[in-house]
Amino acid sequence: MSKKLGALICVLSAVALCLSAVNLYLTLAPRKQADPDVQYVLYLGTNDQNTNEPVFPPEEAKEKLKSILIRTFGGYTIQEANGGWIDDWGTAYQEYTLVIYLSDTTLDKVHALCGELIETFHQSSVLIQANETKTEFYSGK
Repeated sequence: MSKKLGALICVLSAVALCLSAVNLYLTLAPRKQADPDVQYVLYLGTNDQNTNEPVFPPEEAKEKLKSILIRTFGGYTIQEANGGWIDDWGTAYQEYTLVIYLSDTTLDKVHALCGELIETFHQSSVLIQANETKTEFYSGK
């Protein structure tokens, strides 16, 4: 066997050994799981944080929220609800509440939205729930 052929066989053997090692590593290495889908559920009260009076009538509040959501996310789901709580001094409050469901977004975008909602609806906070889920936009077979 010539020296050139012997050198070529050594190089090819070394390459094959490296490829085998890489393949073994990729097979045995722990795999990073994809980020889970998260559905964000937001609870937006509509009474002013200081006066406890409605900031907007219910239909106007819903329309303002729809406008913000479509501009910000391009899609949304909202439901109407009634919320209540007792403050630190024992006073009970009731208010018209809008429940917002968002998928296919990030917590940073949700926080930005909540900042805008707090300002627009004169709130002290917006309740955010983050639920791991499987999201699929099914369009047929």
